[in-house]
Amino acid sequence: MRTFIVVLAVVVTVCFVACVAAAENKFVGAAKCKSCHSVEKMGGLSYKVWEKSAHAKAFEVLKSKEAEEVAKKKGLKTAAAESPECLKCHVTAADVKKEDGVTCEACHGAASAFLSIHNKPENKEKATAAGLVVPSKDDSKPCEKCHNEESPTFKGFKMAEKWAKIAHAGPKKSP
Repeated sequence: MRTFIVVLAVVVTVCFVACVAAAENKFVGAAKCKSCHSVEKMGGLSYKVWEKSAHAKAFEVLKSKEAEEVAKKKGLKTAAAESPECLKCHVTAADVKKEDGVTCEACHGAASAFLSIHNKPENKEKATAAGLVVPSKDDSKPCEKCHNEESPTFKGFKMAEKWAKIAHAGPKKSP
């Protein structure tokens, strides 16, 4: 019984530390991801897929006439590109470049704690414990934080269709 309590205490402590570490992560920005995730051998071509996506252009959308009209209809007091109501879904985080729009970290988590370790298969568990999120094509909940009826331009959300637009593989496995 005493061994069980000690093991339980260790497990709870490890989980607590992992959660605290993940909560303290800082956003590093898309440029940090680009250095590896633009080279197929190192990190796959994920950055290039993102760069061509609507997520990469999400902030630019807020500068359009249409966005200004939506902001006015919603009764916002500031321009769409400055309104927290719009920025919460069109920008990943306040402490990175807004111009980058919705970056890797919007889906994969703030990367400061896992950035230097997530590139090795043997570190997968450590990286996950440090806050790395590996989204699933079967789980639309993370996407629906923004793609939902609260959005004034929402027209429904079909996960399989949207996933196909953003799907990106990591580096190829060595034989």
